[in-house]
Amino acid sequence: MVLLDLALRVESRLNVFVIDTELLFPETHTLIERVEERYGITVDRVRPALSVDAQNAAYGDALWQRDPDACCDLRKVEPLRDYLRGFDAWLTAVRRDQGTTRAEIPVRAWDETAQILKVAPLADWTEADVWNYVQSHDVPVNTLHFDGYPSIGCVHCTRRVAPGEHARAGRWPGFEKTECGIHVA
Repeated sequence: MVLLDLALRVESRLNVFVIDTELLFPETHTLIERVEERYGITVDRVRPALSVDAQNAAYGDALWQRDPDACCDLRKVEPLRDYLRGFDAWLTAVRRDQGTTRAEIPVRAWDETAQILKVAPLADWTEADVWNYVQSHDVPVNTLHFDGYPSIGCVHCTRRVAPGEHARAGRWPGFEKTECGIHVA
């Protein structure tokens, strides 16, 4: 949300999108609506080729429980790659302080998977920097952040984080997985 707020201050005609896996929290959908109203924009909903029912028919029920990598690939990575075709670059809000898999994120890099320039202007920001900006600019955020969810993904693959746990510990509980595949080479 900080990146969106900053970017819209520079260019109001950006293509803004969200990967709608069709498994997002209701609070996430509410935030998207608030963003559209607050900034006077339309957020493109990028959806997977398969509905959840079609995915269940093709791969069995609850793929996220058996093979979360395959589920993320179908519901996040492939739709993003398809959406980005035709663009020269995309902005992402990943930060180096979000975990070891992101510690070396460059500010600018060629994304081999999507075949596009990937720019991470907030790479050097800290979590404190983000929350300071949110508070000083009254930036809308997902209300789940105030209910123990520092990192928010799909309903089935995100849980509250216990005190003392890393912010991404609530993602893909029960698996060694820490990334959906979008921000890894």
